[in-house]
Amino acid sequence: MQRIDIDDVESGGMGDADRRGLSNELETDDMSINHYALEPGDAFSGGLHTHLDQEEIFYIVSGTATFETKPEPDAESETVEVGAGEAIRFPPGEFQQGRNESDDEVVALALGAPRDSTDVRVAQPCPECESDVLAFKMGDDGVYLECPDCGTTVEM
Repeated sequence: MQRIDIDDVESGGMGDADRRGLSNELETDDMSINHYALEPGDAFSGGLHTHLDQEEIFYIVSGTATFETKPEPDAESETVEVGAGEAIRFPPGEFQQGRNESDDEVVALALGAPRDSTDVRVAQPCPECESDVLAFKMGDDGVYLECPDCGTTVEM
């Protein structure tokens, strides 16, 4: 058994959002878990994306989160509000981005399985070919995007 106090976990991650990674602290093997506290205007991630190798669940503890979803990059987007006590699931391959569009703080838990997702796509067209998605990559030189079709790289 592992027990932690979320306030004792250091905040870090994307943008201004208070994101606390709990997976290492809880020593999970098969599931990723993150705690978010989003101020108005903050987002869970940097943009519309999908994990091709992971499903995600967001459980809203307090506030109301707004999720933009697309089954594929060129599809029409749908907006869904998820309130306190509600959860939303995104299967592998469904594009999504969650934000706090309200005037109140949003607190949420994000669960992902399997734990270590390595195949992330963003809904952004390749500048060199017809591909409508780019792969999110992390290398020794930092974070970049790469076209899965032609290999073109784009700095972030």
